[in-house]
Amino acid sequence: MRLHYSNLCWTCVFLSLPADLCVMTWLLGYVDPSDSSFVAAILAIAFNPLYWNVVARWEHRTRKLSRAFHSPHLACYALGGSILLLNLLRSHCFTQAMLHQPLAEGLDHPAAYGLGLALLGLGSMFVLSSFFALGFTGTFLGDYFGILKEARVTTFPFNILDNPMYWGSTANYLGWAIVHASPTGLLLTAVVALTYVVAVLYEEPFTTEIYRRKAYRPCRRS
Repeated sequence: MRLHYSNLCWTCVFLSLPADLCVMTWLLGYVDPSDSSFVAAILAIAFNPLYWNVVARWEHRTRKLSRAFHSPHLACYALGGSILLLNLLRSHCFTQAMLHQPLAEGLDHPAAYGLGLALLGLGSMFVLSSFFALGFTGTFLGDYFGILKEARVTTFPFNILDNPMYWGSTANYLGWAIVHASPTGLLLTAVVALTYVVAVLYEEPFTTEIYRRKAYRPCRRS
C-alpha cells in the first residue's frame, strides 16, 4: 500500500522524527528503487564525476592523453566532449526515471511549477556564466592537462559562491523535478548534490595546490 503525505506527517509527529527524515520517508513512499530506469539514473549520476576525476588524475600523472592527441588542448577537448555526452545521458536517465515513477499531487500546483521554472532559470544562469568565465578548457579540467589561467577565476559567479557550475546544475535538476511534480526527481537531485559534494572534496585540494605552486613558481632569468 502506498503511503500518503498526510499519514506520513502524522506518523512523524507521533514518533517525534526529524523533519528531514519525514521528507525522506515521504519521498521513498513514491519511489520504486528496483525500477530499471531509477537504477540507471543512480548509476549515471554516480559514474559521471568518478569518470572525469579518474581520467583527469590519470592524465595529470601520465600525460598519455596529451601524447595520444599530440596536444594537451586537443586532449582536453576530447575529455570535455565525452563529459558533455555523459551529462546528456545522465539527464536522459534522470528524466526517464521520473516518467516511470508516480507523481505527487502536492507538487502539481502553479506555485510549485513557477518555483521549478525559477530554479531552472537560476541554475542555467550559474552554469552558463561559469562556462563563460572559465572557458572550455577551464570548465573541463584543463588544469589537469597543464592548461592554467593566470590566476583562479574570482569574477561572477565565483564571487557569489564556490563551484557555481555544480550548484547551478543541482538547481537545474531540482527545478526539473519540481516542474514534473516528481518525488523521484527530488530524491535523485539529492543524489546529484551528494556526488557533487564528494567531487568537490576530491577536486578542491588539487586545484588549490596547483595554483599555489603557480603563484610561487620562480620567474626564469633572461
